[in-house]
Amino acid sequence: MSATTSATGGPSTAEAPDRSRGSGLGLMAGPFGRLLGLVIALVLLCAVGVITAGDRFADVDNVLTILRLASVIGVVSIGMTFVIIGGGIDLSVGAIVALSSVWATTVATQQMAEDFHWIIMVVTAILVGAGCGLVNGVVIAYGKLAAFIATLAMLAAARGLAEILSNRRTQIIRDQDFLDFFSGSVLGVPTLVIIFALAAVVGWVLLNRTTFGRRTFAVGGNAEAARLAGIRVQRHTVLLYVLSGVACGIAAVMLMARTTTGSSTHGALYELDAIAAVVIGGTLLIGGRGTIVGTVLGVLIFTTLGNVFTLNNLSSSAQAVARGVIIVLAVLLQQQLAGREGRARRTRAPGGPGGLVSGGTATATPTPPN
Repeated sequence: MSATTSATGGPSTAEAPDRSRGSGLGLMAGPFGRLLGLVIALVLLCAVGVITAGDRFADVDNVLTILRLASVIGVVSIGMTFVIIGGGIDLSVGAIVALSSVWATTVATQQMAEDFHWIIMVVTAILVGAGCGLVNGVVIAYGKLAAFIATLAMLAAARGLAEILSNRRTQIIRDQDFLDFFSGSVLGVPTLVIIFALAAVVGWVLLNRTTFGRRTFAVGGNAEAARLAGIRVQRHTVLLYVLSGVACGIAAVMLMARTTTGSSTHGALYELDAIAAVVIGGTLLIGGRGTIVGTVLGVLIFTTLGNVFTLNNLSSSAQAVARGVIIVLAVLLQQQLAGREGRARRTRAPGGPGGLVSGGTATATPTPPN
């Protein structure tokens, strides 16, 4: 019996068994399968750590150390996720972290914090990050400058301004209340880790449960189609870079608390670490697809990898080589998966519901992955 298509464009019963047999494979090839692969990779990496480093790796203090290290770059990576899903790139995040930390620890800012409250330092760092992101967004969206060039220029400018403000000196934080708050813990969980978790939850809700998130996927998937659908693409692009800048400001505060300093050397190579974590987490570099959960797992994988290397007395050069190999493999895997998904969509389109065979109107409503 040959497969036929109903008058409404839906599949006939003869097609149902084939679809049911492929549903499991489709599930594993989709977002769930990608996240499951990341979880398995993290578990295997932890197993390697236990086997090679024993109790030193499994110790609770070491686990908390991994989480503390992951928290700062994790917040930066969450902001980077939005930018990349929206079809952009931000090479200036590390320099913005440095500038935010320096500006928030100048003598004038710390004096204001002593006179009023240490929250002045936090607000300053976030405003500086947001301001840098605003400049990036305006230059890219309205100045029509390529994101790579615009953020590369901001990288140089922000790092240079941080050196000028600090006179290339490390600025010590004098406010003990600030340090006590951010270096504390709640029920044994460090405050920095809690901030990272809250940022991840807010990022997930914003990306998957709001109009802003749906527009981000639409702009990254096809900016021209998004414009024709009524989305103000330029304004949305600016907001994405402002969001990334705010994330950098928050990360600067966390780094200030962890190191008790503000320095123009803070955030070195954060842009590479953040992009690597986002790519490992399954976000497409061309935009239109990505998850916050995947980014969090990517950050944990890279941080755990560095910890395993350190406990086994392997050099930082070996770590860099390993990260480079992982990034290349992740991008190659993304390309393979994207090609398969594209071919699968083209195969399903003619006989799908409302498809061209039935004379229906082919429409698609993108649903952001969880």
